[in-house]
Amino acid sequence: MENLQLSVSDFVALTNQTLEYAYPTVVIEGEVASFTINQGKFVFFDLKDDGASVGCFMMAFALRVPIENGMKVVITASPKLTQWGKFSLTVKSIRPSGEGALKKSFELLKAKLDKEGLFAPERKRLLPERPVYVAVISSTQAAGYADFIKIINDRWGGMQVDVAHVQVQGETAPDQMIRALQYFNNQEMLPEVIVIIRGGGSADDLAAFNDEQLVRTIAASRVPTLVGVGHEVDTTLADMVADVRAATPSNAAQILVPDKAEIIRAVKVKAGGASTQLINRINDRLQYTNEQLRMMFDRFDHRLGESETTLRQLQRILMQVDPRTVLKRGYAIIHGQPEIGSSITVETIQAIIKAKVTEYKAYDEK
Repeated sequence: MENLQLSVSDFVALTNQTLEYAYPTVVIEGEVASFTINQGKFVFFDLKDDGASVGCFMMAFALRVPIENGMKVVITASPKLTQWGKFSLTVKSIRPSGEGALKKSFELLKAKLDKEGLFAPERKRLLPERPVYVAVISSTQAAGYADFIKIINDRWGGMQVDVAHVQVQGETAPDQMIRALQYFNNQEMLPEVIVIIRGGGSADDLAAFNDEQLVRTIAASRVPTLVGVGHEVDTTLADMVADVRAATPSNAAQILVPDKAEIIRAVKVKAGGASTQLINRINDRLQYTNEQLRMMFDRFDHRLGESETTLRQLQRILMQVDPRTVLKRGYAIIHGQPEIGSSITVETIQAIIKAKVTEYKAYDEK
């Protein structure tokens, strides 16, 4: 078989075509070494294990989590032969692997974002007490989502709930959740709160919620955010940056809406208390009115007594000036003009006498 003669450029191009056909994408786990970032744009490092090492290249914007030398990672990459004849892996994504690496990456990013003030309590916003329009970002196939929906319907209900179905773990999960957040934040009618939930899982399962771009998007949300991820003991950076953190999806539902049964009981208690207060006030008012009436009757009775005394005094005076009283003492009353020859009437206590004046003598006024 005759050997194929190629130019160097053709050889590199043919090799890359073969690699692209045979291994368009590879997923490799290894330890990071010689990690550097050039000009703030280009990331170079070696991925190694006990038996081999391979050079890696990626753009800085694709670096979604902090990486350090010695950290165990999983990369998704495409193998490539450079024009200088050096074999390398063009990395599309990278994520920590193993509990130690995940924890280290978490702490590095946490310190970075905390220094920027993204977790500061003063930037946290309150949630509405009784929201009418709620947006939910979750996997609708997950048990945590089903629990959340059941609890909010049992506790309150009647709300408009818009749901963005996304992946909540894996390589594509952060970008899907970011797009959902951007969608709800760009609505003409904004929701009153955005809820991000997923159930429990391993540290690797929850790693999507420690993605730097996702955390920054939650922090930049125009709408208040409520995040409930994992179990009560789990803490992610998405939890920490949210306006309100819930321990679980079920707890998120409890935080989001009040319990209508408790409100009804409270209203009944208040109503009962108000009725008692109203009855007490009516009784107090009646007692006050009775006291006022008693005082008024006392004053009236006193005045009536005074009036009766005055009346008796007037009666005595009238009796003294009553002509009959005078007649009883033996006097008489003469009716008519006492002139000689005129007729007069003499009234005594016992009789009325007709008489004729035969003599009349007036007393000297002196």
